[in-house]
Parts: sequence; C-alpha cells; structure tokens
Amino acid sequence: MKTVHQGIWFGLSFVLLLAGWEAVCRLFAIPPFILPPPSAVLLAVWDLREQLFGLHLWATLREVLLGLSASIVFGIALALMMSLSRPVERLVYPYIVISQTIPIIALSPVFILWFGYELSGKIAVTILFTFFPIVVSTYDGLRAADPEMVNLLRTMGASRWQIFSKLQLPASLPHFFSGLKVAATYSVGGATIGEWLGASEGLGYFGRRASGNFQAPALFASVLLLSALGMLLFWLAGMIERRFAPHARTNTRKQMKTQ
Repeated sequence: MKTVHQGIWFGLSFVLLLAGWEAVCRLFAIPPFILPPPSAVLLAVWDLREQLFGLHLWATLREVLLGLSASIVFGIALALMMSLSRPVERLVYPYIVISQTIPIIALSPVFILWFGYELSGKIAVTILFTFFPIVVSTYDGLRAADPEMVNLLRTMGASRWQIFSKLQLPASLPHFFSGLKVAATYSVGGATIGEWLGASEGLGYFGRRASGNFQAPALFASVLLLSALGMLLFWLAGMIERRFAPHARTNTRKQMKTQ
C-alpha cells in the first residue's frame, strides 16, 4: 500500500512538473530551439518513432546490456579473488581506486582509441562506467559477514566453501544489488558517451546529431528515452533484488526505523 501511495504522489508531481514546464514555455514564448515544451517533445517522439524505437533505442540497449553484463561477470570474479586472497587484494584494490581518480570522460576517448568505433568500443566505455560500483560493492559485501559467525562455523567444522555459501554470499547480496542499481543507471551514460565519441546509430548519436542541427525537440526526445531506459534498468535491478535478496530491504527498513 505504501508503494502504491508513493507511486501516486510521484505521478501527480510529475504531471505538475510537465504542466509547469509547458506553461512556462508558452507564457514566456521561449523559442523551441532553446527549450521545447513537453508537448513538442512528445510529438517528436511520435514523429520519429521509427528511427528512435526501430534503430537507435535497440542499438543503445544492446551496448548497455553487453557492457553491464561484462562488468557483472568480471566485477564479481575480481571481488571473489580479492576476498579469497590477501595478496591479490593488496595488489589490485589500490589500482581500482586509482582508476576512479581519473575523470572517466577523459579515459573514454582512450578506450575508443584502443577498441575502435565499433560495438566493442561502446561496450568498453560502458564497462569503464559500471565496473567500479559492482566490484567494490561486491567486495565490501563479501567482507561484511560477521567475524564471530565465521569463527563459530569454523569451530563447528565448516569448510571454506560452506562458510562462503552459507554466510558470506548471503551477506554480500544486499551490497551487490546496491552496486548493481548504481551501475545500471551509469551504464546508460557510458553507452551514450561512447556513441558521442563515434557511432552511426544509438540514442547518443541521434541526440548529438539533433543538437548539431538545432533540433531541440528531437534532442529532448532522445534524452527522454535515455532517462526512461535508465529508470527501467534500475527498476529491473530492484525486482531481481526483491526476488533473490528480500532480506536486504527488510534490514534497511529496520535500520531506518532505529535511527
């Protein structure tokens, strides 16, 4: 019931936001090439639906899913290696942190230079955006298990695999899904920047071309679809979290009530 009420309030606030946006554009006669009203943006989505949905949206979605999937696989693998081996953790973890001190946008052209302007380049840039939150959140989650519980299981004769599967893995799931939801939203930005740097299809390429031609409604239409894609991925990550880690939300609510 609480979720339904939140959805209703969000829907009402969103409608009011669009209505205010429309009113400001019309009352102050703002040129459409500067700030188009929502009605013009929705009309552009409809008029350009064949290009947007038939080509560019699917191209961006492919880049996002492939890049995010690769980040999940390699991020989890590296987090496991660091949690199981202290030397690996001491060697690799500082470089993971250092990689985030360099602006990601500055590294994106380097990745395009290395991997090319084809699909592999877009996937590489998406991985650049999404790898860090997944590997760090998973690694922190694997270390979040209660040390006293670990010692108790060891005294009871539990093997390393049993400790991992029965204690460490369940404890890491809330952290992993938190990182996954962050990475899911970042993945759209990564794919978009990859398309800005060089592409012939995708919502980022479409928006850059519309901006160069001063077609603001078409530009806002691409931004609207990119935003919707990011929200959809975030929602899907939350759905998967509720399916495989329902205790995560329960623990979060308890912590919020006690604070």
